[in-house]
Amino acid sequence: MSLATAARLLFRHPPRVRTLASSSSRASPPHRARFLNGRRIAAVGLASGALYGASLFAPPAILHADGDKPDGVVSQRTQSRSDLPLSALIRTYVVYSLCSIPALVDWSPTILSTLLAVPGVKQITETVVRYTFFNQFVGGDSAEEALPVLEQLRAENKGVLFVYSVEVDEQAPGSAKPMPLSAHKQIVDETLHCLDVAADFEDKHASANGGKGTWVAIKLSAMVPDAEALRRLSKYLVDTRPATTPRIAFPGCPRASDLDILSARTPTGSLTEADIAALRELREDLHTICERARARGIRITVDAEHSWYQPAIDAFTLDMMRTFNKLPTPAKRSWFGSRRSEEASTTGVQPLIYNTYQGYLRRTPEYLAQSIADARAEGYALGVKLVRGAYHPHEIEVHKAATASRMEATTPSGTHELSISPDNMPPVWLSKDETDTCYDTSVKALIALIREDVDKCAKGAPGPAIGALFGTHNWDSANLVVDELVKQGLASTDPSGSVWISDAAMQRVAVAQLYGMSDALTDHLVGRTRSTSPFVLKYLPYGSLREVMPYLSRRAIENKSVLGNGGAASERRRAASQIMARLSGQS
Repeated sequence: MSLATAARLLFRHPPRVRTLASSSSRASPPHRARFLNGRRIAAVGLASGALYGASLFAPPAILHADGDKPDGVVSQRTQSRSDLPLSALIRTYVVYSLCSIPALVDWSPTILSTLLAVPGVKQITETVVRYTFFNQFVGGDSAEEALPVLEQLRAENKGVLFVYSVEVDEQAPGSAKPMPLSAHKQIVDETLHCLDVAADFEDKHASANGGKGTWVAIKLSAMVPDAEALRRLSKYLVDTRPATTPRIAFPGCPRASDLDILSARTPTGSLTEADIAALRELREDLHTICERARARGIRITVDAEHSWYQPAIDAFTLDMMRTFNKLPTPAKRSWFGSRRSEEASTTGVQPLIYNTYQGYLRRTPEYLAQSIADARAEGYALGVKLVRGAYHPHEIEVHKAATASRMEATTPSGTHELSISPDNMPPVWLSKDETDTCYDTSVKALIALIREDVDKCAKGAPGPAIGALFGTHNWDSANLVVDELVKQGLASTDPSGSVWISDAAMQRVAVAQLYGMSDALTDHLVGRTRSTSPFVLKYLPYGSLREVMPYLSRRAIENKSVLGNGGAASERRRAASQIMARLSGQS
């Protein structure tokens, strides 16, 4: 099938465009480009949009070079996707064909920024990106427009990790139109709206056991006017945190006292008065978001980011956990019999707040162990989103540049000082095997702890006291999660080979993949398991293409590891086999 034929099937309906300023109003279709030298421009725009889209809408904290099964194995699990329209299969083939070209990945930000600066070409480029990558990886321009995707996924017994994916750079010139709120405050406001849409959807689809298959993800760097405030706070924390025993590698481990600096009357270290004000506001906004999540019964995951932001992100997430994951104090007995708990029982789901633990960070084994110990000591539920990580090449590059800069003593705080690590080693493991071992070992440890928690709760202990969301596109790791649930008695296998996940496990465990990626693995997990509510989630972003594209094009190279190690080529081959089966009448 030619690219022209594919384009005709893809470009059937005019796209709808929304702006950041409103999350619920309807917007008119984009202006039709009048620059008619379409064939060459579309080809270049498609190539640049390809790599831009692959990075733009693949969130940074889900993967680090996730491996996959051979195509012959995967193809046995793709039959449930036979209901996809042919145009969607062709779109997938086109998207992943272009993502299989590494050179285009490297050059896509430059190509895209050039095309977007040319009148006429800009509109064509945006249209190409929308009909290919936007539709492949994004649920819609607004939360409401994504609802049909949520409905379709729920019909397939799949849940959603819902996320408003817009990020802002308030230093960027030339906002298209005046906005009633600052950009970062609009993102906070839209996150609250996202929570309401997710909760309304769950109210409509409530399961018998009360399990909920819609979560919401947040990204802290998008909720401050300047993300550098997070980096400067991280630097302050790295310099001032008390040492732990055993020592935890950079980015370290958050402590309950981390945010005491926000009460300081005068700035400390590199933090400015503006930083302190912005971070105080962030703390207030996060508490508002958590209050809404608790009231509506929607779990929140906090996305991981680059290591130089992570100490600050961990500090804010710990602050949220200690408040909103707090467990009731067990009832005490006296001479006059039992009495009520000293603290009122927390209503709603637990854990409510989940922090992200990246398997490719060298700190993860010790950090996870310390997090478990801290949660037990302070009486709050620990929420763990375990991922591999998506910034490995960039972390290595920045660490090398920072090390060289310090050795030469030429730029003590110059352009190479993104890294704030005091360690001689980079913050990430040097090999994929080390990352895989760290991830899979953490899976086993977490599920064993979940078994222990189920037993304690059965004897009257407050809980759930631990929960885990396993984000992975790796077949071995995904199957390991299910196998460990069976091994620990949290799931059982029937004569047909189906694995029935217990309600106790469903309150504490879920697995996730990116929307638009690894559908074969997702379908395999859904087909292998049985549960009263969705066990498998898809990370589903939404947001306006025109609003986010100028600000996020520079993230292309940072996120290319998401599609590395032949992942794009595998997705392309799967789509091709499905297209051939459809055309030959085999499905």
